[in-house]
Amino acid sequence: MERLRHLRVHVLPKAKKDDSVEEIEDVTKTVWAQLTEVFQTELYNGQSFADLLTFESLISFTGNVIAAALLLMIGFTIAGFVRRRLRKFGENHESADTTLFDFLGNILRYVILAFTGLFVLNTFGIQTTSIVAVIGAAGLAIGLALQGTLSNVAAGVMLIFFRPLKIGDSVEINDVIGSVKEITLNYTVLADLSNVRVVVPNSEVWGNTIKNYSGYPIRRAEWTFGVGYGVNLAEAERVILDTVMADARSHKHPQPFLQVNNLGSSSVDFLMRVWCDTDVYFQYQADMKRKVKEALDDAGINIPFPTRTLIMDTPRGDADKYQHPIAAE
Repeated sequence: MERLRHLRVHVLPKAKKDDSVEEIEDVTKTVWAQLTEVFQTELYNGQSFADLLTFESLISFTGNVIAAALLLMIGFTIAGFVRRRLRKFGENHESADTTLFDFLGNILRYVILAFTGLFVLNTFGIQTTSIVAVIGAAGLAIGLALQGTLSNVAAGVMLIFFRPLKIGDSVEINDVIGSVKEITLNYTVLADLSNVRVVVPNSEVWGNTIKNYSGYPIRRAEWTFGVGYGVNLAEAERVILDTVMADARSHKHPQPFLQVNNLGSSSVDFLMRVWCDTDVYFQYQADMKRKVKEALDDAGINIPFPTRTLIMDTPRGDADKYQHPIAAE
């Protein structure tokens, strides 16, 4: 009996030890199988991870990395060169629009860099067809999510290509009058008459009426001058015409226009139209108003102002009351 007890005490620990060893062996086999599967998985150019760890594969991979680095360097150099040349061409030719050439330079730069990226991927044996398809699907999803922004971009492209306005033009957009300072793909920047920065989305610029005051080299200024009914109209016409045409900014061709345009309640109104250079239009128009007023005063020609006559119908018994001032108490 004692022997059995002694045997049981020693046999049980040995059985537990054998179970632990078997578990360790099973785990080891499982890990080794998984590692073998990983090493045999195809990773690059039909080769597994184990194949890539060979000396020949490392040399080939290093060569691909160097080739990719050279391609990136060449691509960035060419892209920058093309962009600078187009921008320089727009700056050197007065008839060319610098905004248009800046836009074309940026587009060509991104195109060159995109092709460079495809060449780099091909260097490593990566198939770019699937990547292009994924990028196209992602672009469609992004386009649906950013419809408002893309409409501004589309309008910006139209503004740059058709050029209804350019940097430096005086324009009126959405009841805002100002000078164009910047045209981007998303928005247009104006400086209004108070030099306040106004940012207008391109979709609103392209979708609304644009008044470009700098669109033509000359403009026609217009004034209305009123004189009294008792004035000699021929004399008034001569004074107005001589005063305006004596200014060096007034163009004699096309011929100026001056005629009686309206018989107002208290004045005879002359309409005067004269052509001038666009860049002096606003100051010229203001100066002529003052000069014509002073010339009419010097010629003794009356410039009427509205008057009103009041007729008061008072009772007969209160006539004396309104004829004499009331003494203060």
